[in-house]
Amino acid sequence: MALEYPEDLKYLDSHEYVRLEGEIATVGISAFAVDQLGDIVFLELPDVGDAVEKGETFGNVESVKAVEDLKSPVSGTVVERNEVMVETPEQLTEDPYGEGWLLKVRVNDSEELEDVMSASEYRAQVEGD
Repeated sequence: MALEYPEDLKYLDSHEYVRLEGEIATVGISAFAVDQLGDIVFLELPDVGDAVEKGETFGNVESVKAVEDLKSPVSGTVVERNEVMVETPEQLTEDPYGEGWLLKVRVNDSEELEDVMSASEYRAQVEGD
C-alpha cells in the first residue's frame, strides 16, 4: 500500500497530523501510524470542552500489537471529537485523513505550529529518505 502524506497537513514526529482552518485544528494520526499499528481495536479521546496541551498526551490508540499515546500538536480546547472513530476505531484504517480525524481543537496560539513538519519532511523521516 502506498502511503499518502497530504500536503495541506502538518505532522509531528510522533505521527499525529494537524490541519488548521482559521482557529480550528483538526487532529488525527497519519496513514503511516495506522499502517504500523495494524488492527486498531480501541481509541480513547478527551471529551468536548477538555483542554489539550501541545506535546502532551491527549488519549491513546490500541491495536492488537501495541498501545500508543496520542500527542497534541496544539494547545487549546476540544470543540468536537469523532464519535464514529471512538465507536468503530477499526475504521481509522480506511480514511485516516478524511473521515478518520480524531479531534477538532480551538487553538490558543497558531504560532505553535511553526515547528511541526511539512508533508515532505515527515515523508523523509518515516521512509528514511
